[in-house]
Amino acid sequence: MIPRRGFLATAVSFAALPLLKARADEQHLSLGGGLEQGSLVIGKTNPEARVAIDSQVLQLSERGYFAFGIAYDRTKPLQLDVSYPDGGILMQDVVPVVRKFETQAITGLPPEEVTPPPELLARIAAEKAKIEEARKSLVLEDWYADGFDWPVPGTISGTFGNQRILNGVPKQPHFGVDIAAKEGTPILAPAEANVLLAEPDFFYDGGITILDHGHGVTTTYLHQSKLDIAVGAHVTRGQKIGEVGHNGRATGPHLCWRLNWFQVQLYPSRATREAAPSKAA
Repeated sequence: MIPRRGFLATAVSFAALPLLKARADEQHLSLGGGLEQGSLVIGKTNPEARVAIDSQVLQLSERGYFAFGIAYDRTKPLQLDVSYPDGGILMQDVVPVVRKFETQAITGLPPEEVTPPPELLARIAAEKAKIEEARKSLVLEDWYADGFDWPVPGTISGTFGNQRILNGVPKQPHFGVDIAAKEGTPILAPAEANVLLAEPDFFYDGGITILDHGHGVTTTYLHQSKLDIAVGAHVTRGQKIGEVGHNGRATGPHLCWRLNWFQVQLYPSRATREAAPSKAA
């Protein structure tokens, strides 16, 4: 069971969908997560089944959970293939629900944070490479399967997928959710995880941490003023991992919270157990 209203409301049972060949008692496949563009999709089936999405074989946990992501701009159906131990086969399209993204203009940023000078490009590229390398991790845990808690209380000030215009210059969409909170507000792990990356001073991201929740599902925490954990550590749900700040490219204290399936950028708000963070005290 995935304890979140979004997962429960949009869970899809494939028992009644067209099958090429599958015994009725083997048709235990469900998907949850909204199925929108930018969604983390959490599946559950026979742990001994072979599951593939767009021909990419997915790993299953001992409980039969697996995960994949729908890119924010994906419009083409994803092809889900499941082969059961007795030879039964299920093939089904997963059609993304199209979302509408807005435009957000931000002004007052230092010019070098909008258009970096050449001497900073090598640093920025190296930091980006570290982040991408961390997101290649694959551990066969399903810590993501019970949904995520919001890592800080506060007010949502920026949403996933919005086109960013920085100091009047159009940039790529915002691939996170911004939660405005006071400087020093504790950041809590939203679910059990291993620590993949912990860096105190990236150019754009400031203090950054990446947590690995299994099967390629990671969460990222930007602009921290303090990091409380190191690479290789294991954290439990609700454990403090750092503090809110405004380091890096930020106009005020907030947490930029990101969700990924490997390199696919996803919308954290669609994977939480509550619809919104609690209000700051």
